[in-house]
Amino acid sequence: MPSKANIQELQKLIETLQGAQAVFFSEYKGLTVEQIGELRSKIREAKGIMRVAKNTLFGLALKEVGLSVPEEVLSGPNVFTVAYGDPVEVAKVLANYVKATRGEALKLKGALLDKRFIDAGEVNTLATLPTRDVLLAQVFSAMEAPIRGLVTVLSGTVRGLVTCLDQIAKEKEKQAA
Repeated sequence: MPSKANIQELQKLIETLQGAQAVFFSEYKGLTVEQIGELRSKIREAKGIMRVAKNTLFGLALKEVGLSVPEEVLSGPNVFTVAYGDPVEVAKVLANYVKATRGEALKLKGALLDKRFIDAGEVNTLATLPTRDVLLAQVFSAMEAPIRGLVTVLSGTVRGLVTCLDQIAKEKEKQAA
C-alpha cells in the first residue's frame, strides 16, 4: 500500500504535468545546491520549472496524464524540467548549461514534445531554433513584404498622376499670366 506522502507527491507531479508544453529529462550528477539553484532560476525565467522526483512516481504521473517515455529514460538520478511557455526557450537554457559544464553535471536524455519522445540530439536541435516570438516576427515580415511592394507600386502611379496634374496647373498659370 502506498504511503500518504507518495500519494501526495504523485498528485503534485500530476498537477505539475498538466498544461505542460514539453517535459525534459536530464541526468544530474555532482550538482551543488548553488548550481541547481542558478539553473532553476534560469528555467523559471524561461517559463518552466525543474523538479527532482522518484522515477517510479514520475512514471506513474506521466501515465496518469496520458504520456509515456522509454523505460531507460526513467533510470538513474533524474531531474525533470517542465516547460509551460515556449519549449525552445527551456531547451536553450538546458543545452547552454550542458555546454557550459561540458556535460559533467547535467546530461540531457530527451524530452516529451507534443506527446512524442525526442532524444537528446533532437533536444539540442530544438535549442538552436529561434524562439516562437522571433519565428512569428519572421513570418509576419515575410507576409508584409509583398503588401508593402504593392502599396509602393500603387502609390507611385498616384504620385505620378499628382505630379503631372501639378505641372499642368503650373503651365496654365504661366499661360494665364
